[in-house]
Amino acid sequence: MNKLLIFTLVTLSYGSIFAQSSTTNKTGMKTEKEWKEILTSEEYRVLREKGTEAPNSGVYNLHFDNGQYICNGCKSEIFDSNSKFKSSCGWPSFDHAIRGKIVEKKDFSHGMLRTEILCSNCEGHLGHVFNDGPTDTGIRYCVNSISMDFIKDD
Repeated sequence: MNKLLIFTLVTLSYGSIFAQSSTTNKTGMKTEKEWKEILTSEEYRVLREKGTEAPNSGVYNLHFDNGQYICNGCKSEIFDSNSKFKSSCGWPSFDHAIRGKIVEKKDFSHGMLRTEILCSNCEGHLGHVFNDGPTDTGIRYCVNSISMDFIKDD
């Protein structure tokens, strides 16, 4: 009898967790199925699965037009072009984000301790932040080009 009760509780818990992960959450976030429908496979790999594009491959690595960089998932503004600098690290780099638009999270992947940066609106993975920036802030937001889009100033 106890084994049946435990099996039933585990099954119900698993079903509840599965149902929650396959529907829109309480904050209105998209489901992973919805993200797969609107993002390309590479955008999905980086933004939702926390992937990284190859160094020096991104369209915005050496891009220095004036305008706003926006999250490629939800189109929220995340960086202004005046915060971008040439870092020679292989990815677009910024010394500050638009206030309240980036969330930082400890990242223990790949046997390292880093600080992941996420879009505060859709929780899309953008890249990482480091304390080795050459500007007055001392910060280097290292961002995957594919996680962003750009709106040029008029």
